[in-house]
Amino acid sequence: MTAPVTPDQIELLIAGYVLCDLSPEEAAEFEQLLRDNPALWDAVAEAQAALEQTFSVEEQAPPAYLKPSILSAAQVLQQAVIPSDRETIASPANPDNPAMQAANSNVIPLRCWQRGIGAAAAVLIAGLGISNIVLWQSLQTLQAARRTTTDPLVFTLERTPLTPTPNASVRVMVDPSDLEATLDIKNLPPLAEGEVYVLWTVVKPNAPVTTDDKDAILTQVFRVDEQGQFSQRIAVPPVFRDRGLVQAVAVTIEDAKAPQKHLAKPILIQRI
Repeated sequence: MTAPVTPDQIELLIAGYVLCDLSPEEAAEFEQLLRDNPALWDAVAEAQAALEQTFSVEEQAPPAYLKPSILSAAQVLQQAVIPSDRETIASPANPDNPAMQAANSNVIPLRCWQRGIGAAAAVLIAGLGISNIVLWQSLQTLQAARRTTTDPLVFTLERTPLTPTPNASVRVMVDPSDLEATLDIKNLPPLAEGEVYVLWTVVKPNAPVTTDDKDAILTQVFRVDEQGQFSQRIAVPPVFRDRGLVQAVAVTIEDAKAPQKHLAKPILIQRI
């Protein structure tokens, strides 16, 4: 980067990353920032959680006035239209005048305009009402889907040949309703300086989310204490609200300067 990045610019980059709205140049800039400062991943997780909270709209029924308003507006417009489209036009002094006859043939009766404008207005009002109803129905469908996945999801990761200790255990209890989880680690050895443990959420190929080339989402970077333990509430990706998208949960050991590169193989994993 040619100039220092201000806190405001960092916030904009985080927002763009969460919304998947960064240009290739901005994405490269943000990846460099993450490599230089892995702590920014916590800010990314917080932004993702805030975004989900923003769209967590309280359930509401369609407004009671919506249907009567549409019907009333249509009735008023219909009453304003005069049944006959015929216009009484005063006879010109010289009705045989070809110029006058041509002019009269181009006259569109005023009531035709009234009727056309009234019909267009009625269609517009009805369209707006239908849009509101469709939006409300979509919201109900989304919230109903979310309610079906509110039961906690528990992942007890299994050891692999790369597990550093035979009694290591990782347990993740996810609450899909608030996109938070309890990460409980036991008996993992403290790592050397420059290394960190990383928790990954692996999704199915072509899932509609941003992932790395291993179809994984960096979920949490952590270190264990001297007893090999770590326990904390963490933010998790929105994919946990759709159980069909999550394929596995895994832990790897990565370079602390660039954990997002995801170069290592899992030391513990649970496949779904």
